[in-house]
Amino acid sequence: MSARANILARIRTRQGKAVTPRAAEQDKVAQFIAEHPQSPRPYVDADLVARFRDRALNLTTSVEDIASLQDLPAAVARYLTEKQLPKTAVCWPDYAMLDWAGQGLQVEGRPACDTDLVGITGAFCALAETGTLMMCSGRDTPATTSLLPETHIAVVSKSRIVAGMEDAWVLLRRDIGTMPRAVNFISGPSRTADIEQTVTLGAHGPYRVHVLLIP
Repeated sequence: MSARANILARIRTRQGKAVTPRAAEQDKVAQFIAEHPQSPRPYVDADLVARFRDRALNLTTSVEDIASLQDLPAAVARYLTEKQLPKTAVCWPDYAMLDWAGQGLQVEGRPACDTDLVGITGAFCALAETGTLMMCSGRDTPATTSLLPETHIAVVSKSRIVAGMEDAWVLLRRDIGTMPRAVNFISGPSRTADIEQTVTLGAHGPYRVHVLLIP
């Protein structure tokens, strides 16, 4: 018997249960998991877009509204110029055919590598409760594009802003079905206070996160 099995057996014995779970008990657990019950949750304002914007700004994420995806290159160009950042970037493949060159940008549709300074992505959805982006990795949504560059620019549809994490998982099960290889939650620029309790940005990811909201 492994150490894990031994510990679990002792716990079940102290609970007055058989060491091996009976079929009825296993079925009850399986039913509970399949139902995905939700625990009590904090109140979230009905205006999910406003709540997301407020929480994102509190996380040092900058937020801007644009009219459509076609306005993305111009918005990115403005942001990079304002921050005096390089005019080269990588993006998710879905955005590669936009008119980047028309805005004086050089953008490649590929996963990021260690030399890329700006990454442009979408987001599976966003959480109004915390101002968080939910990213699901895949062939056309590589995680490196949001994690490796110093600057992460994310496009978020207002229709994909949900109240909280519980709603995000419901959306994932509905839209994707099976769990992707990785699910990342991005709550503003990467930060840590491990060293002398001094907050340092960019410790484990981007220094900057800029969200562009589209209808």
